[in-house]
Amino acid sequence: MPAFIEGNPVLIVIDIMGSSDPNDPGPSGIPYMGGQEQLIDRTLPVIEAAKANDVPVVYIIEVHRPDHIDFGRELEGSEDVHCIEGHPGTRIHPRLPYRQGDYLIPKRRYSAFFGTDLEILLKGLKVDTLILCGELTDVCVHYTFVDAHQHNYYTRVSKTAWEALPGRHMTPRSMPWNTCRPVPAVPIVRPSTRSTA
Repeated sequence: MPAFIEGNPVLIVIDIMGSSDPNDPGPSGIPYMGGQEQLIDRTLPVIEAAKANDVPVVYIIEVHRPDHIDFGRELEGSEDVHCIEGHPGTRIHPRLPYRQGDYLIPKRRYSAFFGTDLEILLKGLKVDTLILCGELTDVCVHYTFVDAHQHNYYTRVSKTAWEALPGRHMTPRSMPWNTCRPVPAVPIVRPSTRSTA
């Protein structure tokens, strides 16, 4: 069994978006979602621990073009139009400690790998282990996990910093292949093992 963290880790924060302003026009962000403030409460210590231990943090957001051309078959299920470019709800949630110069990857589909430059960034950072958190474990976290596994990364999901759609609950332990090892609420990382060579 691989170690808790193999080689160089990175924290991937997936789709925790929104403006937190109830006056923003129209629906946006990921639909049918509740409990986001509690999710953020659980995610902040994970991000803070990563930054304190010199672990890069990569924020992922889902955005779609206003003409809907890039939705593909995503709208054939229960989802409605969401995450349109320029809407305040498609920004990283203002409670998260994202700052100018932090890593930000926009995506058009569920997986953070599909059609993005995430793989280029991870290779540049010389990453071995991905720690995933965010929304939703049964959709975007799940598909990102699967693609990370297929790209031969060691992949972990935070034990507490995640959320799923109501009725489609998927915990880290129910992710595929038993390769998903839940990590503690605050990841324990060893900066001395971080390699840049």
